[in-house]
Amino acid sequence: MEEQENVISLNISKIVTKSLAFCGFLAVAVVAPYFGNQLITGSIVNALLFISASIMGIEAAFLLCLVPSLISLYTGLLPLAIAPMIPFIMTGNALLILVFVTIKNWGVGPPNFWAAAIPAAIIKYIFIFSAGTILANSILHGIAKNVFLMISWPQLATAIAGAAIAFLFLKTVKRI
Repeated sequence: MEEQENVISLNISKIVTKSLAFCGFLAVAVVAPYFGNQLITGSIVNALLFISASIMGIEAAFLLCLVPSLISLYTGLLPLAIAPMIPFIMTGNALLILVFVTIKNWGVGPPNFWAAAIPAAIIKYIFIFSAGTILANSILHGIAKNVFLMISWPQLATAIAGAAIAFLFLKTVKRI
């Protein structure tokens, strides 16, 4: 009986810890867009996605990948004319998480953070860049230059910078 109580207590403790971590990550996801600079915000958001996927799992990370873009649009930090890109940015973030978790958990030997993070960043970049290029050339003629700048090299740069931040954080908390 006492052993069963210990197991229940341990499970409740894990649930509370994960819930608190999710709330903390959610707070970061809400605040990050207010930095207003794509390189800073993008690096923070990508770090958050890598960290949440590593600590809490793919489901929680998927939920978090929706928040920053919606906050940016809602608060006016993201120009309304770029709103058609939001579903593609969210999908790109989900791809980042999916590729990262899949590669990290695949193969022989211990998971390698960088062997998973770099391909995830590249695939996210290719997806968002391709979607943005198609949108810019078809329906967003007037703002094509701004969209192109937002979806070009900064997507790859912030994904890799976010991976570096996440790596340092995860190394510090001994999760990798």
